[in-house]
Amino acid sequence: MKWKFWQSNDTDITQDHSEANDNKGPWGTVTRVASALIGLYLLGAIATGIFWSLEPAGIDAFNTSGQESATASEKSVTGSTTTATFIAVTEKMLNKSGGYLSNDIFPPGVWLDNMHNWEFGVLTLLRDTARVYRNDLSRSQSQSAENKNLAEAEGKFFFKNDSWFLPSTENTYAEGIDFFKVYQQQLANNQNNEAQFYARADNLQQWLATTETRLGSLSQRLSASVGKRQLNTDLAGDSSASQSTNAPSDQLVQTPWLEIDDVFYEARGFTWALIHLLKAVENDFGEVLDKKAARVSLRQIIRELEPTQQTLWSPMVLNGDGFGIVANHSLIMASHISRTNAAITDLRALLTQG
Repeated sequence: MKWKFWQSNDTDITQDHSEANDNKGPWGTVTRVASALIGLYLLGAIATGIFWSLEPAGIDAFNTSGQESATASEKSVTGSTTTATFIAVTEKMLNKSGGYLSNDIFPPGVWLDNMHNWEFGVLTLLRDTARVYRNDLSRSQSQSAENKNLAEAEGKFFFKNDSWFLPSTENTYAEGIDFFKVYQQQLANNQNNEAQFYARADNLQQWLATTETRLGSLSQRLSASVGKRQLNTDLAGDSSASQSTNAPSDQLVQTPWLEIDDVFYEARGFTWALIHLLKAVENDFGEVLDKKAARVSLRQIIRELEPTQQTLWSPMVLNGDGFGIVANHSLIMASHISRTNAAITDLRALLTQG
């Protein structure tokens, strides 16, 4: 009887578990399927994110997409190479692996902050160049009328970089490209002088001055990765100068730890775009550079920038001390940019000489 009693209890327990499993069966299957799908999605997103994080290859400044269909006469027009390169750099930013990512709101694009900052670096140079196109390169003097297409294009490129809906950033920048393409066609039209590109020393200086300012800021932010005490030199050189609010005479300047890789990839994107535009500028401003004996100086600037695009073999941007065991990638990048900045200063000085 005792054996039967335990047997009976075991049978009841087995039946209870069976009924419980029957009750949980459909929901358990749904949960398992959902978990499996989410896991597959995340794995796929990670793999896709790695692929999308690959930086795009370079662009041939003399065989850009904007010039492949152009005739020989169009290619020889002053300003055609720089304009076509500007268009090609913008299209590469929008159509690279994964497309434009800064306004993505779903994985994996939303996770790829390094590429977001790379795109912002490229965009910064494009915005500066679009403004110089409108105000200087396309105008003979301060009182001359601006080109309407370049005026429209500049506004498009200054649209916010993270809008994903109505209108999206990609579509707005694509409209800016279209205005530049119309300007490019106008340049090649010998029957109409509505559009011009003035390859003068003062125009080149204006663009280089803007670029020099950007590089100086990037160099400072990169160097601040390890933190440094810095004296306030804001009013140096002018004893009568003043500023709006008082600032400490000595302060610690340091880039926040979580922003170190952001600054690094912003600098990497800016210098990537700058290399291509400098190569195009050498072609369009060739006579000006030769007259000033400055072509070799511009080529040296490009040479200084090329190491900024070397492959980063580390899985993350390292931030070791300047003379420590671990590398500091930000300081290495800052070194190349600082040398470039000094070379641009020298080039501007050459362009001012008679």
